[in-house]
Amino acid sequence: MTTSHAWTNDPQLISDRLTVLKQELPSQVKLVLVTKYVSVEIMRMAYAAGIRDFGESKVQVAAQKQAELQDLTDITWHLIGSLQSNKVKQAIAQFDWIQSLDRLSLVQQLDRQLRNSIEMPQKSPKFCLQVKPALDPDKSGWSEAELITNLEQLKNCQNLDLVGLMTILPLGLDYNQSLQLFQQVAHLRENLSTHFPNLIELSMGMSGDYKAAIAAGATIVRIGSQVFRST
Repeated sequence: MTTSHAWTNDPQLISDRLTVLKQELPSQVKLVLVTKYVSVEIMRMAYAAGIRDFGESKVQVAAQKQAELQDLTDITWHLIGSLQSNKVKQAIAQFDWIQSLDRLSLVQQLDRQLRNSIEMPQKSPKFCLQVKPALDPDKSGWSEAELITNLEQLKNCQNLDLVGLMTILPLGLDYNQSLQLFQQVAHLRENLSTHFPNLIELSMGMSGDYKAAIAAGATIVRIGSQVFRST
């Protein structure tokens, strides 16, 4: 985990930044606050400022935070990091959203788990397929060609509530480069929606590129460092 000194613990600064950010976001865009690097105490500050959607990258870390925040019963938990196969059952129970379905074998495993579970969860998470609009060895997810190749197998996984696409762009892009790639993801979602009628969400855009994502039609942005950085 990144060292804590890089992140502010000033509740007024967090609140002020969130106020400015929420004023920037269109009403139809959901803000998921990325809290994977910050403490439970800082998360409580964000909650007090009105945030209810929190994004975590690791199942075990999220479990510890969820235990400490169980008094805040209206939090919506998003898994935004890669999900290991041995954490599938736990993730289904813990998260309201799993945004990082980055491979066919994981989708199929989740589908089997939801189908075969003796004690079905009270509610199944919403799922997003993670896609890569540009070649990037540091990012996981499907290319458009891989999604098309796996389309029939994905359609057979009918126990998952697939609601959208998620993407993380390569580092170092300018606004126009980011916009173009986000538009590719939006176009891909439109094409896939004929096969998956519930595929309406576009989770794309982080602290450095969320404005381009919104311009391309994002319905969810995942922002952390812009709110929590110390300076």
